[in-house]
Amino acid sequence: MASAKEIRGQIKATQNTSKITKAMEMVAASKMRKAQEAVTASRAYADGINTVVANLMQSHPEYHHPFMVKRDEVKRVAYIVISSDKGLCGGLNTNVFKHAMASLKKIKETTEIEVLSIGRRAGLFMKRVAPLAASAEDINDAPKLDEIIGVVSLAIQKYLDGDYDEVRLVYNTFVNTMTQTPTEVRLLPCPEPEADDRAGYWDYLYEPDSKEVLDGLFRRYIETIVYQGVLENKACEQSARMVAMKSATDNAIDIISDLQITYNKARQAAITQELAEISAGAAAA
Repeated sequence: MASAKEIRGQIKATQNTSKITKAMEMVAASKMRKAQEAVTASRAYADGINTVVANLMQSHPEYHHPFMVKRDEVKRVAYIVISSDKGLCGGLNTNVFKHAMASLKKIKETTEIEVLSIGRRAGLFMKRVAPLAASAEDINDAPKLDEIIGVVSLAIQKYLDGDYDEVRLVYNTFVNTMTQTPTEVRLLPCPEPEADDRAGYWDYLYEPDSKEVLDGLFRRYIETIVYQGVLENKACEQSARMVAMKSATDNAIDIISDLQITYNKARQAAITQELAEISAGAAAA
């Protein structure tokens, strides 16, 4: 059994650790609320632009935008993988990497794979399994489109140039505080947006013209999907970190309780030993 002094040191170290994890839990809880509000607000915009794109495609079925045309043969696929920049968020990143790896294994034998990462953890992990074409790191807790636009623009340009036949997006979707679901969507070519159910022909008024508006809108549509994924992942990150730090704090409290019992036993054993030695000395005298 360790000495009472050693056990006191372990108790003190564990108490210090629990203070740190408790502080991190509170910070994550504060950031989580802001991230959830950002996700909720952005979902309305994402749904709105999806509706507009669907209505435009319904009004102009004769116009086949490059983003909507499927390639005859898919030989080169790009994956945009979104993760956190930091750890200490439970199995959040591990789960999204497992999902990405499972998807890669299904097609890797017949296609060439390239990865574009958003978040440092994704870059560090994915570059070991496929060439890394681009990365965006140090994403703010309140992400801006400017922070990821380079990665998105490169993926779009390579798709238009024919370097990619398909672009996929992998990220965590925020369900609630305890649940984050790895999600994969095909980014390019775009899946058909869900059209408005209103009957009859109708259209928008355009300036300068419908083709130019569609070209700009489709690019913004792709950027919005990726940006929404980043916001979803940020909300997941803060939620997972809060839960992980709460679990770490609770575990530290349990360890302190066990160490306190061990310390009391060690102290009692030392006292008993001292009494035995005093009694033996008195008997010898």
